[in-house]
Amino acid sequence: MYIVKRLIGMLLTIWIIATLTFIVMKFIPGDPFASDADVFPEEVLENLRAAYNLDKPVPVQYILYMKDLITLDLGTSIVSDTRSVNQIIGSGMAASATVGLLAMAIALFFGILLGVVAAINHNKVIDYMSMIIAIIGISIPNFLLAPLLIKIFAVDLHLLPVASWGSWKHAILPALALSTTPLAVVARYTRSSMLDVLNQNYMKTVDAKGLSTYKIVFEHGIRNAILPVITFIGPLFVSLITGTFVIEKIFAIPGIGRYFVDSIFNRDYPVIMGTTVFYSVLLVVILFLIDVSYRFIDPRIKLTSKEG
Repeated sequence: MYIVKRLIGMLLTIWIIATLTFIVMKFIPGDPFASDADVFPEEVLENLRAAYNLDKPVPVQYILYMKDLITLDLGTSIVSDTRSVNQIIGSGMAASATVGLLAMAIALFFGILLGVVAAINHNKVIDYMSMIIAIIGISIPNFLLAPLLIKIFAVDLHLLPVASWGSWKHAILPALALSTTPLAVVARYTRSSMLDVLNQNYMKTVDAKGLSTYKIVFEHGIRNAILPVITFIGPLFVSLITGTFVIEKIFAIPGIGRYFVDSIFNRDYPVIMGTTVFYSVLLVVILFLIDVSYRFIDPRIKLTSKEG
């Protein structure tokens, strides 16, 4: 029953976001074909508006827009009229997802490891050093770190390619630049949560039995300590795999973030609305899956409205 309610809530959320996106687009002043007024005659502009249903009343446009969304048709780009929005998102998503998933893996692995090590060595040198690294990671913006990585690994050492896109090697530097801030946040979340778990009575009982630190932490503590981190993973996952425009621009990555920003400057309404809805759907679906995953991570959590 809980899952059914969450599914209904998820669909309602998507509908609200899609509706608000449509309304915002209609309130934006100007016309996507205004820049072509000096190039094409009025008859051509009228035909273009008719092709994108812009000549119809707003309520009719909304009905047609929702109908296309239900059939997973996001329309055709105004700027690139030979490509559909689905194709643009698909091509951009491949590059963004490659970089984002690699950045996610780096952030989670080293963030959790750093947080656990800091918690085990609480108030010791390792703890202080780990948190200093985390603070540095949060403080340095990725658009400042990216040129530094390019200078060291591409220009000076000639180890990795840059300013192009082809093989998996092209994803390493942008993934490193993207991963620093989430890595630091994950480390701080993990450290705080692990400290709380280690101070629980059941963990003190386990420690009193003489088990090794490895078994105490990784067999008994990590499952409970990871729950707050999982809550953070959802939005982080979506933001990373849908692309970060600055990083994509610096490394010349043909990702979805670049298409989205370009569509705003070009008043490409179908691409703006399509990418916004796509991002929203991805986010609510990931959050739904995370809610469900709690039950498998911690069997004490019940997926019912009474106990959840």
